[in-house]
Amino acid sequence: MSRTADSDLAHLFHPYTNLVKHPETGPLVITRGQGVRVYDEAGKDYIEGLAGLWCTALGWGEERLVEAAARQMRELPFYHLFSSRTHPPAVQLAEMLAAQVPIDDARVLFACSGSESNDTAIKLIWYRNNALGRPDKKKIIARERAYHGVTVATASLTGLVNNQRSFDVPIDRIFHTGCPHYWRYGEKGESEEQFATRRAEELEKLILAEGPDTVAAFFAEPVMGAGGVIVPPATYFAKIQAVLKKYDVLLVADEVITGFGRTGNMFGCDTFGIRPDMMTVAKGLSSGYLPISALIVSGEVFGPIAEEAGRIGVFGHGFTYGGHPVSAAVAVETLKIYAERDILGHVAKVGPVLQRGLAALQQHPLVGEARGVGLIGAVELVADKDSRTAFDPKLAVGPRVVAKAQAHGVILRAMGDAVAFAPPLIISEAEILDMLGRFRRALDEAHGELVGAGAV
Repeated sequence: MSRTADSDLAHLFHPYTNLVKHPETGPLVITRGQGVRVYDEAGKDYIEGLAGLWCTALGWGEERLVEAAARQMRELPFYHLFSSRTHPPAVQLAEMLAAQVPIDDARVLFACSGSESNDTAIKLIWYRNNALGRPDKKKIIARERAYHGVTVATASLTGLVNNQRSFDVPIDRIFHTGCPHYWRYGEKGESEEQFATRRAEELEKLILAEGPDTVAAFFAEPVMGAGGVIVPPATYFAKIQAVLKKYDVLLVADEVITGFGRTGNMFGCDTFGIRPDMMTVAKGLSSGYLPISALIVSGEVFGPIAEEAGRIGVFGHGFTYGGHPVSAAVAVETLKIYAERDILGHVAKVGPVLQRGLAALQQHPLVGEARGVGLIGAVELVADKDSRTAFDPKLAVGPRVVAKAQAHGVILRAMGDAVAFAPPLIISEAEILDMLGRFRRALDEAHGELVGAGAV
């Protein structure tokens, strides 16, 4: 191993890593990036098929973002937004976001990560209902297989077992309703629309069981990301929103992954006809170049919060680095690039290439379902295609395929036996085909091993 790898093993504490096996395998040391590729310390190149962590929308080496950061570092490297202070980058970014989101009279509160913004959303929901004299209307509903973060509160919203086991979460007042994965959970003979109706009815039953006067909000990703890239079935969000409106339950759209062009529109809400009361964004907001996130709320949500802060004398919430001027300046430049280069138009052009390529993989013996929209997608690996039987988790088939893909020079992510694709939005048609070709070779190798082991 290199000195960097040795030092990593001695000193770093890695998230989302098997901390016992990590010393056996060692780290993949990435030293630079350019375009859609990153390079390890030996100089090997990899197509970054997940844009880092769903975030590096403009790829690596975007000099305009580097220069935006450098200019702001020279002019005002830090200031805060506490106590009525402000600075131009935060104001400009808030104005740009308010003009783009599908939220009326939008107000923007900055943080550094999606987890922080979702956590803040929970706090503000509770704060607002106290302001409205509804102290019992505090319960929040998310969905099984949802991902909303890893703070104590947002890990409670997250509907993935490994984000909760041994962490003593979920906390009280958090509930989960069914996952909208039609292929996996649809009943025999049930259409997508019928499945969506059933999921909406299940949500309504949960609200009624808990009491509408106690249920405050519903959190949803337009496309579920870390839960396996679950695209909602036809009519799902229309039916869900009807239930929420009926019982005065706020809708929080988690656009941390889907925002800024990933689904082919600026926001996943635009793609799926969602009109949220609150929205969280991060990742693509700065193309991942610097940490920044935002919680965006409607004027109707903001009003009671402002009144309550006036009664108390202060709005007692905020983060030191929320709206950091350098991060905000980079985010402003990122939004300008999206517009000037017509990134949405590019996604409209190359997104179908990715989706057709994923659909073609459904003919592979290991692939039960291919799904996606825009430049996000996944393949679901199964032991038996006809019965949709999943592999024994001990076989770790998803991680096995992803490791083989990495050996072939493409970095992807396994979420159980779903393998996710979310390349930088600047990816070309040729690069998409190259990425899929490398992945197919990985699938073929894994299939050969599994056949030899009698697992398929």
